[in-house]
Amino acid sequence: MPTPTLTDAEIADALQKLPGWDRDGDSIVRTATLPDFEAAIAVVDRVAEDAEAADHHPDIDIRYATLTFRLSTHSEGGLTAKDVDLAAQISDRLSTAGG
Repeated sequence: MPTPTLTDAEIADALQKLPGWDRDGDSIVRTATLPDFEAAIAVVDRVAEDAEAADHHPDIDIRYATLTFRLSTHSEGGLTAKDVDLAAQISDRLSTAGG
């Protein structure tokens, strides 16, 4: 069953509750710098577990201790609740790791 895409107003509301996340077209994006490379990779490992459990996977760019996460529900052609939910989990992982 398709997941409905969010309206512009719903996306704006969701971003109010997701500090550090910004909209970029049909994606939401967050960049965070962790204390070091090992901490960054530990976050990526935990996010990978969360993504597998949700069957929803972010694009991740790793630059030493700086991570950029990009979320979009490609199969639906935009942003859905899946993106918002995973963004919140990613934010929790980053916060716990000092990012």
